[in-house]
Amino acid sequence: MKIIVGGQVEKQNIQKLIDELGEGKIQTEIKTDIQAANDVKLGKADYYVGACHTGGGGALSMAIALLTRDKCATLSMPGRPPKEEDIVKAVEEGKVAFGFTGDHYKQVIPILLRELLKKE
Repeated sequence: MKIIVGGQVEKQNIQKLIDELGEGKIQTEIKTDIQAANDVKLGKADYYVGACHTGGGGALSMAIALLTRDKCATLSMPGRPPKEEDIVKAVEEGKVAFGFTGDHYKQVIPILLRELLKKE
């Protein structure tokens, strides 16, 4: 599985956490938002994750533009922490791009990876 990390904040920390929790089953790369979304669109990567200050703006705008809103999910926003059931639902619905606020990455990534690895 290959996950590209985009977004505006916490890129290195998100990549590090994915690498730690992925147990060697996940390849990661950090790219710009447009490169990351394009890699998913072209099949060069399986998933996109990104963080920004709103959870959907800077984290997902390029992904929405290239992949369509149907393939993207905002998993948290300021004042709206991530909910496990929303993350599970997004993966079950076939979403491939996930945005969240930078301060929630430690909550989002473990649940998201667990669900994505179940699909493999």
